[in-house]
Amino acid sequence: MSAENELNIELSSDVAQGSYSNLAIITHSSSEFIIDFIRMLPGVPKAQVNNRIIMTAEHAKRLFLALQDNIAKFESQYGEIELHNEPINRVPINFGNNSAEA
Repeated sequence: MSAENELNIELSSDVAQGSYSNLAIITHSSSEFIIDFIRMLPGVPKAQVNNRIIMTAEHAKRLFLALQDNIAKFESQYGEIELHNEPINRVPINFGNNSAEA
């Protein structure tokens, strides 16, 4: 990449901390994709949306291709990622509603 094509990105310390998400719900309109990142925790009755990302359809496809490439690289280094018998497009309805007692 030449010096004139370099992208200078600033990462603030607050954003660098990140936030945990174990569920993403994706919706779209004719012009945008909306990705809600959610944290579901056992014993917590209400899941919370931590972040909402809104992007154009073109950028959503670029994200998809970048994720596809990175997953392939990850799996070639660490092995296949297992999906634990959950259907891919299904929200885990019973998550955290464990009836077991200690």
